[in-house]
Amino acid sequence: MTDLAAPPAPPSPPGIRRAAPALLGYAAVRALGVLVLALWSAANGKSAHTLLTARWDSLWYTRVAGHGYGWEVRLPNGDVHSNLAFFPLLPWLERLLPTVLPLSTADAGLLVATVASAAAAWGIFAVADHLYGRRAGVCATLLWAVLPVGIVQSMAYSESLFTALATWSLYAVLTEHWPTAGVLASLAGLTRPVGAAVVAALWVAAIASFAADRRGRRAEGASAARRALGMALAPLGTAGYVLWVGHRTGGGPLGYLDVQAGWGNGFDGGYAFARFVGSRFTSAPGALAGLGLIVGVASLGWLYVVCVRQRQPLPLLVYAGIVTALALCASGYFGSKPRLLLPAFPLLLPLAVALARLRTGRPVAVVAGVAVASALYGAFWLNGSGPP
Repeated sequence: MTDLAAPPAPPSPPGIRRAAPALLGYAAVRALGVLVLALWSAANGKSAHTLLTARWDSLWYTRVAGHGYGWEVRLPNGDVHSNLAFFPLLPWLERLLPTVLPLSTADAGLLVATVASAAAAWGIFAVADHLYGRRAGVCATLLWAVLPVGIVQSMAYSESLFTALATWSLYAVLTEHWPTAGVLASLAGLTRPVGAAVVAALWVAAIASFAADRRGRRAEGASAARRALGMALAPLGTAGYVLWVGHRTGGGPLGYLDVQAGWGNGFDGGYAFARFVGSRFTSAPGALAGLGLIVGVASLGWLYVVCVRQRQPLPLLVYAGIVTALALCASGYFGSKPRLLLPAFPLLLPLAVALARLRTGRPVAVVAGVAVASALYGAFWLNGSGPP
């Protein structure tokens, strides 16, 4: 009989003491970003609280939380924006929290984002610490915090919640806690469509471990049944919601794609994005923006190649590759691509390892300088076009 009752004893998640420098640094960066946003917004006669809780996608999530699914907006060009495009875990939490805490639905979303962003930071530290040591873990966490669009981590959006679930699922895969990894992957799949990347990472890692077992090249670890259980659990969230949407809309298994098409979203291999970049070169000011986009995309490709050369574990490479491909090759609104890349934290690990090798003063100076620039950009961004 296969043993389901005796899990392996891999390293436990890093405790709060070990992770404290990373988490304190992360909290400081996020506090700086929110403070600068508050000052900038006040100077412009706007409310930072409104920008963080009641703009763009946040409004759609709170409407789902308050009224359920079925609401849509018909645009003059015939497109239909349906709230079925938004996965349910964040709205569920926004509905649940006000029943136990004196919060509005919008503030519940902000609380979820705040807690989830800290959990995501801890998860990024855990993965990097497990692979490359504590200093690299601290650097990776801070690099994620100071990303130019890091202010999204403090918004009532689903990116922070998804990243938290994804990072801890990947950590569970790396440490062979397969059922835990499967549950977290399923929850990630209830949070955003890109949850499929977490499922794929888990499945590839599990298949590779089964193959290693057959070749006799793998030391004893989790039982085959536990790996199979993790594989079975992982896709339930994504598959369950997508199939439910298909049933509700009458579109069958692919009904969710029709919902996304109403928003102008789809996967075209990057054709629409390439056309958008090319269109920037029709004017002198736009040419500089187009060049910046090309450099940015090339930098992402270079980072991924470095990740491969760094011999990152296969699940991290699969996850980062799919998240990046879906972000860059989707045909939707191009201003949202930077925030769609937020969960691709493995791309930061080569930079984190490089920073960790320097004397402490240099990484601190680099991170502090970038944190200030990120805070200023985040405030400018949210008071302007912002993340749709």
